Order: sequence, then C-alpha cells, then structure tokens
Amino acid sequence: MSKRAIDTSTWFSQVAYDQLPETKESEDPDIDPVPKTSPPTKTVLKELYLPDDKLKEAVDLAIALGRPLLLQGEPGCGKTRLAYAVAYALGLPMETSYIKSTSRAQDLLYTYDAVNRLYDAQIGSKESQDVKQYIRLGPLGRAIARAQYGRRSVVLIDEIDKADLDFPNDLLWELDRLEFCVTEAPELHYAVGDNPALRPIVFVTHNEEKALPAAFLRRCIFHYIEFPTSEERLQQVLATQQVKNAELSRKAIEVILELRQLDLSKKPGLSELLDWVGYLEAVERPIEDLDRLPSIGALLKQEGDRQRAVEALAQK
Repeated sequence: MSKRAIDTSTWFSQVAYDQLPETKESEDPDIDPVPKTSPPTKTVLKELYLPDDKLKEAVDLAIALGRPLLLQGEPGCGKTRLAYAVAYALGLPMETSYIKSTSRAQDLLYTYDAVNRLYDAQIGSKESQDVKQYIRLGPLGRAIARAQYGRRSVVLIDEIDKADLDFPNDLLWELDRLEFCVTEAPELHYAVGDNPALRPIVFVTHNEEKALPAAFLRRCIFHYIEFPTSEERLQQVLATQQVKNAELSRKAIEVILELRQLDLSKKPGLSELLDWVGYLEAVERPIEDLDRLPSIGALLKQEGDRQRAVEALAQK
C-alpha cells in the first residue's frame, strides 16, 4: 500500500461548536447535476450536539488520513448526528445514504434508469437519445464530482450492516480510489485528484448486527461512542438539547443511571433519555413522580425490562 497524503488543513477540534450561529448558509446538496461553479445555497439549522475530546480527535484523524470514520455505539447515542454536526461546523454540504438490504455500492456513485429510457424510446421521445438524461449521481458520486470542481463534502453511509455481506467489500475500491467513470456514458468521469483537502469526509455507522470484513475495517478509523456515565456530562447533553428544568434533568439522570445498572435486555440510551425528559418537561410532570417511572414506554421497549425496572425501583 502507498502512503496516503495527510490533510492538515481542516480540524474539527478547533471549531468552538457551542459558539456557532444557529443557522448557516451551505451549498445545497440536492442540486442535480452538481454545479461546476457558483452552487446554490440553502439555510441549514445547527445540529444540537456535544462531542467530547476523544470523538473530536477521532474526527480529526479520519480527516487527516482520508479514511472513513467507522462509528459504533448503542442505538441513539449520536452516531448519525455526528456527521451533520461536522458538516455544519465546517460549512460543508451534507450527502446522506441510508443503507437498505437492497443497497449496492455502485448506487452510492450513480444510478442508470434503463427502464425509463426504454419507455421513452418506445414512445419516440428524443430525450432517449441522450443517455446522460438517465444518469443520476449518488451521494458519494456527488461528493467526488464536487471535489473535482474544487469543493469538499461530508458523506454519511448510515447503518452499513443493513446491506448484504458483499456491500462493504464492494465499497472498498470506491472509497480507496475516489474516482469513477459512468459505464453507460464513458465521457462522464469524476475524480477527487491529488489534493487531500478535497477528499470527502466519510462517516460510516454500524449497529453491530453483522460483522464487517477485516479488509474494510483495516481501511477505517474506528470509534465507539460510549454512553456518558457522569451526571455532569449528562446534564451538559440535556442542556445542549435545550432542556431547561435543571431539577428535572438531575432526577431523570439519577433514574436512568440506576436503570442502566439493572440486567436489562435493552438499556435506555441517550435517545430514550432525551425523549423521556423532553416529554416530562412539556407536560410539567412533578419531579417526585419520576421514581414511579411515568411514561416508561419512552425508556424501555420490552415487557421483561419494564417489569424488572418497576420491581427494582419499588424496592427503594
């Protein structure tokens, strides 16, 4: 393997994220085809996120080496939203691919609508003579095209373990080369080039439902997002999410940390905590009621877990 050029031009850790404005103008990623110059912009809302120092370091490392950042952690811990936070912080367009069981690696580059072209040809449409009219670039393809025009992007490949086993291996070549040619229209050729500062910043989320191939893991930077264990950190998270009742937050954190000590099949995570506290604050639930686990369906998603939690808190 050849040594990869190091990008020292971009540092997520140096952005004071909490001091960023509530909205920004960013290139509109939905414009098709990707404009070569003067791309239209759209207003983007700030992502409410609180990255810790280790997570910032992992992002910086992935950017510098031009490697995908593979994120694991409990569902709802913020893996997906990190990509949006980085795009916002750096003022870059956000390209997203939500992986399904039918997803193919090539779809991230482009798709060719042969069915519609055949239909147009049958009805005598002149448009059918131009194959480029039936080519649509995918999220990674648009990011590569944008880099060819001198602009950088953030790309999220979300829940890669939903795809079949061949998907990660098929994706290896595309992520290594960052270059592709449209088979149906060879004149359409896109490449990032030699400038490491234009490489797409790629995030890959993985819920550990399937093991990833060793070759794919070797080409990634890995980070596991832990559930915060300190009350202070959880208070900061809730404050970032605009929960204003500090006493409610304190009691809710006490309850959820106690629940996570139990032998549960599915422990409540950050997503459940935010839903629960947000609802309790909205309906002005008395704080002393929290030991009785009101609206427990927002926290625990299995009947066995619910029974264990109710019994454990009843013994207090």
